[in-house]
Amino acid sequence: MKARTNFTMLCDFYQLTMSNGYFRADMADQICYFDMFYRNVPDKGGFAIAAGLAQVVDYIQNLCFDEEDIEYLRTKGCFDEAFLDYLRNFRFTGDIWAVPEGTPIFPGEPILTVRAPAIQAQFIETFILLTMNHQCLIATKSNRIVRAAEGRPVAEFGSRRAQGADGALLGARASYIAGCAATACTMADQRYGSPATGTMAHSWVQMFPDEYTAFRTYCELYPNNATLLVDTYNVLKSGVPNAIRAFKEVLLPKGITKCGIRLDSGDLTYLSQKARQMLDEAGLTECKIVASNALDEYIIRDLIRQGARIDTFGVGERLITSRSEPVFGGVYKLAAVEDKDGNIIPKIKISENAAKITTPHFKSVYRIFSKATGKAEADLICLHDEFIDESRPLELFDPDATWKRKTFTDFEARPLLVQVFRDGELVYDVPDLQTSRAHCQRQVDALWDEVKRFENPHNYYVDLSQKLWDIKHSLLNDPNGKKK
Repeated sequence: MKARTNFTMLCDFYQLTMSNGYFRADMADQICYFDMFYRNVPDKGGFAIAAGLAQVVDYIQNLCFDEEDIEYLRTKGCFDEAFLDYLRNFRFTGDIWAVPEGTPIFPGEPILTVRAPAIQAQFIETFILLTMNHQCLIATKSNRIVRAAEGRPVAEFGSRRAQGADGALLGARASYIAGCAATACTMADQRYGSPATGTMAHSWVQMFPDEYTAFRTYCELYPNNATLLVDTYNVLKSGVPNAIRAFKEVLLPKGITKCGIRLDSGDLTYLSQKARQMLDEAGLTECKIVASNALDEYIIRDLIRQGARIDTFGVGERLITSRSEPVFGGVYKLAAVEDKDGNIIPKIKISENAAKITTPHFKSVYRIFSKATGKAEADLICLHDEFIDESRPLELFDPDATWKRKTFTDFEARPLLVQVFRDGELVYDVPDLQTSRAHCQRQVDALWDEVKRFENPHNYYVDLSQKLWDIKHSLLNDPNGKKK
């Protein structure tokens, strides 16, 4: 089920003042190009994960101003009546290209490009950034945690620590795309299809006269989904023994061997090792051990290295808030405009901070794969109409250190951006969550392990074509393109 809500007024106020200005300056229909991209990978990692496109699609399809919106804008006293009347028939009529959700993305490359009349292209900036920045952030953090678990399932447990309802819902959605197996958030399952899971809290155990009665009752009610929380009182002295007793007395007579215990505090390595020994000695070798309690990728990695006997991880606040680095620095910048004859005029933003200098023009992005290994080797940003001939050697160079060059001969160049809207109409079949999740797994697997390191990852190159590099450097010397 998709949630369709009109978020038209969820914008920065200056989107409206600029739109009013474009309208008054007869620039409302000026075609322009904007790119969304980001500058730095969170947690100093090697890559990020694209997520949030489905919400952009819903937003664009529901974009309109109602009379209540227009009346509110009239009270601000800074908008022309002709502009307010224009907004009554406002809708998006432009084009959008984007990277599919679940795709690994790298700094500096467009992950979404908009071609539209100035007012439209400018106005949608805020929502695109807020939804893409949030979900890319959570998907990136989730994928790190999933990779740290080395094949063990990870469930997202963070709703109660999320920043608001959307933080919980969309965070759960993004985490599932990035590889989490389930979520504790029921509405995320209902709305998006991210599987909901969960059994009991400490309060369940405390509500009964004793721990054993709590466990036995739960096993009787939910014999096919009995995961018992064993750390309410004492894990090894009461929790695990009572769980074993309940499993043997309730589940085994029914032929049910699938069950689990959950550890939510204490030394998880030591407790899981001892619990595993106790369960195995009781003949409950199929009983799984779940662990939670303020986990992240580094703690999970250390637990595994220390020999913890944990089968599944539940990760909450440090995933749903990306606590270690809670901001994804995506930006939305003008890259080009069209003149009256339809010619594309590149635009550049220059800064004394080199990282904030933009790459101009209407662009395409290709991922270069080695046919021999199937691995992604580099990304190439080029002009939108450049063709890559796979039958000829392809030389790439570092745009910041042009003497660093590499030639590829046996390669495949796959375009990253797909068209989502054409003339305001949706032309993209938005994949379901399972498809995006599977796509993410395949694409991350195609990265070299060196790129996936948590510390000091290999620098994956995002290069510019020679033509694009020449245009960028000519504009650095002459931003307005007036020199002959």
